[in-house]
Amino acid sequence: MKRTGKQNMAAILAGVLLLSGFPMAVTSTAYATEATRKKLQEAEDAKKETEENLGETKEELNTLNEQKSSLQGQLHTLNGQLQEVSDNIAELERQIEEKGKEIETTERELADAEATEEWQYECMKKRIQFIYETQDYVMMDMLFESASLADFLNRSDYIEQLSAYDRKKLEEYTATKEMIQAVKQQLEEEKRELDEYKVRVEEEKERVSGLVSQTSKNLAGKTNEISQAESEALAYEQKLKEQEQNIADLQAKLAEEIRLSRLAAQSSWRDISEVSFAEGDRYLLANLIYCEAGGESYAGQVAVGAVVINRVLSSVYPDSVVGVIYQGGQFSPVASGRLAAALADNKATDSCYHAADEAMRGNTNVGNCVYFRTPIEGLSGINIGGHVFY
Repeated sequence: MKRTGKQNMAAILAGVLLLSGFPMAVTSTAYATEATRKKLQEAEDAKKETEENLGETKEELNTLNEQKSSLQGQLHTLNGQLQEVSDNIAELERQIEEKGKEIETTERELADAEATEEWQYECMKKRIQFIYETQDYVMMDMLFESASLADFLNRSDYIEQLSAYDRKKLEEYTATKEMIQAVKQQLEEEKRELDEYKVRVEEEKERVSGLVSQTSKNLAGKTNEISQAESEALAYEQKLKEQEQNIADLQAKLAEEIRLSRLAAQSSWRDISEVSFAEGDRYLLANLIYCEAGGESYAGQVAVGAVVINRVLSSVYPDSVVGVIYQGGQFSPVASGRLAAALADNKATDSCYHAADEAMRGNTNVGNCVYFRTPIEGLSGINIGGHVFY
């Protein structure tokens, strides 16, 4: 197919794009190269993924902060319980100490009472023994020493009162000793109960201390998780800034490509007869066609070759096959290294070579199109196989 006028084709393509009903921003974007569009889409997808990761990390941070707050509340409560238990133990130890002192005092009183009882008992026994052993002598002595019968009776009554007093005191001391023993037993029972209660309280203290220790450990772990999540969020925010800058750079590049595409449609074009192909151009073009459209139909392969030659003919692009193909950021196989690998092993098929020959003769099935890519929404052009040419 012979080439038509470039100005007419540009006008026709512009009309098709306008009639498609898509906004001018979308139509303009359609002029970008496949590599730039692909990079821009990948950058936007990566940004979206980073935003999602950042959102998830912030949600995780909120959850972790809530858990940390809960643990802090638990720790505060447990510390309060631990303080209360410690205070109880201190109070119990004070009470136990007091009971111990009371028991010591009671034991001394009991010992004194027992000693007094023993002394009183011994004294009474001696008096009774003396009376019985010396009864006759005493009676005679009292009889002779008494000044009168009344005096004798008084002395006899004194001895009887003395014996009654001894019995009374003995009974009192015995009762006192029994009372002190009962008090001692009661104090010892109270002390035993306090000791048992102290053991239970100390066990509770140990339990609460364990909970405090575990909660503190959990809180420290949660703090570390929060620190890590904050670091991740900061990294995502930094990555997001870099991605936004990358997108801005790609958008600027896209705008420049749009400008060049429009300029190409409006600029002067050479005729195919004016082009002098260098040795190796056919080999280079055929392998590029293989990389870009090796799996497409023959028509799709010719179309790719025609785009390259269209650029060679346009005054906007380099005027050689090598210059067009290796122009920075134009064909993705160049940047990815696929073209270099294909050239190293001459991967181009016979079909690719035939397509290159046809394109280099000036034949085109895509008019003056200088770009192609996989179809996207809003892009109008000439669809051949898996590409749209514009």
